[in-house]
Amino acid sequence: MDKNEEEVSGEKLPEKNEAKETKGKDHEEDEDDDHDEERKIEVGPQYTLKEQLEKDKDDESLRRWKEQLLGAVDIEAVGETLDPEVKILSLAIKSPDREDIVLSIPEDGDPKGCWFTLKEGCRYSLLFTFEVKNNIVCGLRYTNTVWKTGVKVDSTKEMLGTFSPQAETYTHEMPEETTPSGMFARGSYSARSKFVDDDNKCYLEINYTFDIRKEWLPT
Repeated sequence: MDKNEEEVSGEKLPEKNEAKETKGKDHEEDEDDDHDEERKIEVGPQYTLKEQLEKDKDDESLRRWKEQLLGAVDIEAVGETLDPEVKILSLAIKSPDREDIVLSIPEDGDPKGCWFTLKEGCRYSLLFTFEVKNNIVCGLRYTNTVWKTGVKVDSTKEMLGTFSPQAETYTHEMPEETTPSGMFARGSYSARSKFVDDDNKCYLEINYTFDIRKEWLPT
C-alpha cells in the first residue's frame, strides 16, 4: 500500500467534567468542532489535481517534486473537480482476546440496533479502511464522542494525515485503548464519529450504539 501521508500523532482529549449532563439534545456539537470552523483561511487560487499535474509538466525539477509528493498517481484516473472524494469503507475492532470484528459502514451512516459489543477491561484498537479519489485531502481527522444515559463519558480526536488519490485503499490504526470494567461500566452506550478535513468538510458522520458486557459475544 502506498503511504503518501504526513503522519501527525493524535492526542486523547481529557474530560474536564465527565458528570456534566447534556442540555437540549444529547448529541450536541463539541466545542472543538466550532474552533475548527474558524481555522479555514484563504490560500489563493485552487486547481484540480489534473491541472496541478499538467501545469509545469515540462519543468523537470517541478515534475520530480510532484512525483515525490503525490507518488504514482494516474493522471487519467483523477477527477477534474477541486474537492477530494473520501469514502470510509470499513471499521475493524482489533483485540488480542479474539479475532478481528470487521464492520461495514452503512451508506446512510446509521447502523441499526447495537452495532458491536466490547468485553469489559479488554485491550482493543480501531482500524479504518478508506479510499481517496479526485484530489488530495489535507488534514483528514477522526473525532468520536461517547455518551451513557445522556452523559458524555469520552471524547477522542485523532489526526489521520494528508493523502493523495490512488487506486489502493488506505488504512489507519488508532492507538490501543482499554475498555472500562465493573458493574457500572457495563451497559449500552451511544456514540457519534466524524471524519473531517482541514476545510472542515465532513466526509462521514456516523451515529451508533454499542454495548460493554462481561464477556465477548460468541463468534
